[in-house]
Amino acid sequence: MKPLEGLRILSIEQFAAGPYGSMFLADMGAQVIKIENKDIGGDPSRSMGPYFLGRGDSLVFQGWNTNKQSLMLDLKQAGDRAEFEKLVAGADAVVNNLRGDQPAKLGLDYATLGAINPKLCCLHISAYGRDNSRGSWPGYDFLMQAESGLMDLTGDPAGDPTRFGASVIDYMTGITGMLGLMGAIRRAQITGAGCDVDVSLFDVALHQLGYAGTWYINEGHAASRLARGAHLSVTPVQTFRTADGWIYIMCMTDRFWSALLGVLDKLAITHDPRFADQAARAKHRDELTHALDGAFGEKPTAHWLKALNGLLPVSPVLTVRQAFENPFLKEIDMVRPVPHPQDPEMKLLANPLRFDGQRLAQQPCRSFEATVGSPA
Repeated sequence: MKPLEGLRILSIEQFAAGPYGSMFLADMGAQVIKIENKDIGGDPSRSMGPYFLGRGDSLVFQGWNTNKQSLMLDLKQAGDRAEFEKLVAGADAVVNNLRGDQPAKLGLDYATLGAINPKLCCLHISAYGRDNSRGSWPGYDFLMQAESGLMDLTGDPAGDPTRFGASVIDYMTGITGMLGLMGAIRRAQITGAGCDVDVSLFDVALHQLGYAGTWYINEGHAASRLARGAHLSVTPVQTFRTADGWIYIMCMTDRFWSALLGVLDKLAITHDPRFADQAARAKHRDELTHALDGAFGEKPTAHWLKALNGLLPVSPVLTVRQAFENPFLKEIDMVRPVPHPQDPEMKLLANPLRFDGQRLAQQPCRSFEATVGSPA
């Protein structure tokens, strides 16, 4: 039995945050019925290129929607609304990732749907929330990275503010929302009463500042980006040049620093008072970077990985191509075949969760009607 088998989730979703989060529920066995707006041809990610799977489907769409059942509806039409409400009566939850003012207008909140199903839990994933001055604003991941200060902390100090290379705020918001939804469903199973659950891209982005945010709200300390992707307080935790590339070293503890010194065997670094303890290393970060660049630059990356793996946290800095050519991915079965009607050779990234050591099975998103018959 799959962990969430028996749960039915209706998800009015598009693009990334909602689809990514609900995909985890579907992969864990919940029946996730993806409600798509037929008035606009469904989830816009169906038309996101450059790689398509016939008309109205794409690799982007399938990568966020495994194991779901798609149902095209226009909730503003009476017939489609009635069809939706029949599904609501037997559902555990309704999810939406719409602009904050839309759930109430479309009758997707607990105040409306709870009258049909009192145990129903309604998750609202929005840009800025539903009950504030920005409730009607549209918003996306990259905007949140910009306004939260995350872009200010990312990149080289001499460069422009930089966003992450992936839509991590979308993904984190989707996962956070689903965690909250599971809590609400658990409570509803005990009490018989559902509720609204809210999460916003903005809140999650700001929350990702972590200790940098805690420093500011308590001490007024505004962290700033450091060269080489360095840790804000621990040194050395950053990239270093090797003879043929880059390596990332994480000496998060004195034990790891001692291990690094033992491998480098550089007496000048070992006995330099500027590097004697964590406070000194942080104060003299630039000098330490120069010294360690010189040491690491004597040998290629492969040499240092062989010497350091298992002794301290270390990683090569890879391109996307190199990352997917890494033989470790095959060892851990991180790329899985997921045959699609338009591409029997389609592969997707495995869900990162394992249960009893086993990966979760994945299938392409399919039509709800074709899977279980018409809901009417």
